[in-house]
Amino acid sequence: MGVGDIIGDALAYPFSNIKALVLYVVLGIIGAIIGGASLLSIVAAFSSRGLAGYAFSGLSIVGIIVFILVLFLIEGYGLDIIKYGIERRADSPGIDFGRQVSNAVKLIVVTVVYYVVPAIIIFVLGLFLKDWILLILSIIIVIVFALANFMAKCRLAKSDSLGEALAIGEAIGDISRVGFGKIIATVLVIVIILVIVAFIIALISNWNGTIGSILLGIFSVYFVFFYNRAIGLLYSDE
Repeated sequence: MGVGDIIGDALAYPFSNIKALVLYVVLGIIGAIIGGASLLSIVAAFSSRGLAGYAFSGLSIVGIIVFILVLFLIEGYGLDIIKYGIERRADSPGIDFGRQVSNAVKLIVVTVVYYVVPAIIIFVLGLFLKDWILLILSIIIVIVFALANFMAKCRLAKSDSLGEALAIGEAIGDISRVGFGKIIATVLVIVIILVIVAFIIALISNWNGTIGSILLGIFSVYFVFFYNRAIGLLYSDE
């Protein structure tokens, strides 16, 4: 598929799976409300004393946990969307809260590894190389590992295996198989779309904060669907 075909499919995909989109939008809005209220409650609890303050703080911690679970559900569902994109399926994944939370935990592990490893490599190189050489190599290493992280997410979605996702050499090899230029072009288009929509929402927020916040919540979930679909379709051309 060409970049235009990938983006076009990904933009339309959330609207062809409106039931799942609405469900996760509602979950996202609820999670945001609970998370925001919980943070404010924690601040209020620290400023007060006594049993009421401790009770308030305890309820707030529960709220934060609920907020994190919602984020995990959305991220885990996104990984399933990548898998469906790789398989070029037009339908939406089933909703399985247990598996999707597990997916999100695995995804966190993968992301941490793909950012910690280059940090260690750059630190070691810094012991031996001059500043300007280190800067150039650091930029190259960060770009390679960032793209490899994209590939690792797809490997995890496709195989449901941490071992496959953490095979760094193979993930880097996937970059050349998919096409470095195609990956960069797709990511740039995604970023441009994100910036344009964010700018529009910011303008609306200046006019009406409530409507802007609602649109931001809706678009955040829409973007999860769109972005992960695009990444899955991109990887399917491997």
